[in-house]
Formats: sequence, C-alpha cells, structure tokens
Amino acid sequence: MRKIQGIKSWIEGYDKVKTLSDELALAYDFQKEDLITEDELDSAYSKALKALEKLELKNMLQGEADHLGCILKINSGAGGTESQDWASMLMRMYMRWAEANGYKVMLSNLQDGDEAGIKTCTIQVEGDYAYGYLKGENGVHRLVRVSPFNAQGKRMTSFASIFVTPLVDSTIEVHINQSAITWDLFRSGGAGGQNVNKVETGVRLRYIYEDPDTGEEEEILIENTESRSQLDNRENALRLLRSTLYDKELQRRLAEQRRIESGKKKIEWGSQIRSYVFDDRRVKDHRTNYQTSNVAGVMDGEIDDFIKTYLMEFAGEVAANEN
Repeated sequence: MRKIQGIKSWIEGYDKVKTLSDELALAYDFQKEDLITEDELDSAYSKALKALEKLELKNMLQGEADHLGCILKINSGAGGTESQDWASMLMRMYMRWAEANGYKVMLSNLQDGDEAGIKTCTIQVEGDYAYGYLKGENGVHRLVRVSPFNAQGKRMTSFASIFVTPLVDSTIEVHINQSAITWDLFRSGGAGGQNVNKVETGVRLRYIYEDPDTGEEEEILIENTESRSQLDNRENALRLLRSTLYDKELQRRLAEQRRIESGKKKIEWGSQIRSYVFDDRRVKDHRTNYQTSNVAGVMDGEIDDFIKTYLMEFAGEVAANEN
C-alpha cells in the first residue's frame, strides 16, 4: 500500500503540472486576443512554475531514507540563557514549518533552560519526506543580536546545534540487542497534573552500541516524557532507539561518499551552516550563499527557500561526482 501510494502521488503531481501547463498555454493565447489581462497571465505562470518546482524538488529526494519522517534534536550551545533562548526559537521555527506543511509534530523530550528557553528538545515529525526535506538542517545555527538578557545591551553571538535522523517505521528491520538495554525511571515534572509529577512515568533508555566495523562501544541515551503512561514512554523510547540505530547503519553505508566529499564545506553537516543576524535583517546559509532579509518570516517557519536551494545544489554536486 505504501508503494502504491507513492506511485499515486507522482502521477497526481504530474497531472497537476500538465493541467497547469495547458492552462498557461491557453491563457497566453487568450492574452494575445485581449480576453484576459497580463496580471491573469502572470498568475497562471506563477501557479504552473510553483507546481513544477515542487515536483522537481521532490525528485531530488531519492535517498534511501528520504521518504521517512524524522527526529529533530536541538541542543543549546555555550552561552547560558541567551543560547537556551535561541534553542527555543529554533524549536518554534521548525514546529511552525512542520505544521504549515501538514506534518504531525510530537515533542518527545524537553528540558527547560535555567531562566528562559530550553537546554535540549527532541521533536518527532511524522509524514512523507520529512527527513528528505530537513536532512540539510543538520549542523550549527548561529544567532547574532542585541541580547535582551544582557544588561549592557551588547550584541551577542549564540549557537545551537541541530541533529536530524530518519524516523524508522515498522517496515524497516533493525536489530536491537536486548541485553544491551538498561532502563531508568524518573518523574516527568512540569505541568500535567498529579500523575505526571508524582508517578515515575518518565523513562531513560541506555543502550550500549557496538560498532560492527571497529568493535568500539558507545552509549546511546534516550529520554522520553511524552505520555503519562510509563508503558507508552517505553515503547516510544524503543522507537527512537530503532531510528538512531537505523541512522547509524545508513551513515555506515554512506561513509565512502562522505570521505570523498569531506573536504567540501557546502555539504559538511557538522560545520556552521547558517547565520541569523537580527540587527542587519539577514539570514544567510553559508553552504549555498542563499540569504533573505525576511528574518521574521524565517523565524515563523518560512524556510522552504533554504531547504530548496540546499537540496538543488546538493543533488547537483552528487550527480557531478558520479559522473
């Protein structure tokens, strides 16, 4: 059914582009005969172009995990309250983007900041191609602004890191060594009533992952406080573990490609990727050099142009390397 649905979406996308293209050709003929205005012709052109670009962008998402949902984790960097406030702003930005694009959003873990903002959060974005669209957001995001938390009103620079991994569904098999799992229980805290505050519903999963190539061990730590039910939190923590292990396997498969392209800053996810300079009304992506002055729109989740520009350029470089 998933395969059928995927094929159906491509057919529907093509039909829409074909229909709008035909309507544009007709509108052009009508405009030559003064039956419609130039503004109406421009409107028909914009609709056709937008539909074509949307289909073209979807065609860039041919990676093994691109069709999946994703887990997006935000960590505040050094800088105390200012950095934690920046992390909360990024959380809102991505949640607004996901909701505007029809994705289901769940906040599976949240640690509040000391005075304001957040220290870390984990967001599940469920829906087709969420990972494909957001995978390019991996990296360090920099904020430059006059901080409201600085008594001298100085301009400050803050950092927050974004990690995006595929959200594994039941159709993908991932081996989990049950003997490598240990559980801790804790009270969730925060709002939610007496049950959340007094019963140990929060779960902390610790998993000892052994690298199949090097044999090195690494502890994977996952916390989940989403539900008031300890059982539900356990199940969701296991789902997040499956996604993490799947991502590790995916990264192993792509290791050679990353090695070849490691010298290219534009596709190096671990480096600083974007700057948000509030005073200068500028948001710039350092990999593609795309920038906009619509800072307020970006912080409200209008990041499609950044996503599109990155995916178009990234796909082009991969094709060049293959040739």
